[in-house]
Amino acid sequence: MTSPLPAIAAKDLTLRLGSADSAVEVLRGVGLTVPQGQTLALLGPSGSGKSSLMAVLSGLERATSGSLTIAGEDFAALSEDQLAAARRGRIGIVLQAFHLLPTMTALENVMTPLELAGLADARPRAEAELAAVGLGHRLNHYPAQLSGGEQQRVAIARALAPRPALVFADEPTGNLDAATGAGIIDLLFARRADAQATLVIITHDASLAARCERVITLGDGRIVSDSAPA
Repeated sequence: MTSPLPAIAAKDLTLRLGSADSAVEVLRGVGLTVPQGQTLALLGPSGSGKSSLMAVLSGLERATSGSLTIAGEDFAALSEDQLAAARRGRIGIVLQAFHLLPTMTALENVMTPLELAGLADARPRAEAELAAVGLGHRLNHYPAQLSGGEQQRVAIARALAPRPALVFADEPTGNLDAATGAGIIDLLFARRADAQATLVIITHDASLAARCERVITLGDGRIVSDSAPA
């Protein structure tokens, strides 16, 4: 029996921003392999490179050099259009600032990626996903009519509705109070488990990182430790 392809296989990734004398090396030879279904935290202070690494691993930013394979797909070899197509339905992203479309209702926000993927059942699937995050009664509310915690629940529903194999969450509780943030994290882990997705959380919070099966700590654009929490 062959073992499944890893969710992420990265080798010697570098990311250089700017040009000539003003260039800044944000990632410096990062390599990691993440098995399918693992929960992983990228931990580190601001400026350590963790959000830049997430951007590269999720295909939002192209590495300056190195190799990157996501579920067997060679991301480094893809054109921009191919990269966008490869991300669609395969990768879900939850961001600190929610990034909901303000002129769309909660239901429309969740339906959008499903419709872009050409799914015929976009509406019922979006309704079910919003019900799963406790917002079945808020389908027709706009983001401005929702609390911060509710907006992040919509963002989680939107990220997971296409049933991606890989989910990234970048400081998902950064704009929320402690109690609301704790509930959001519980929800994120529960929905990930239901979907059996690989989850990568970017955080500077060691207690949040400790909830993951594996913690990678970054510093100055490099991996400085890679371990399971105590």
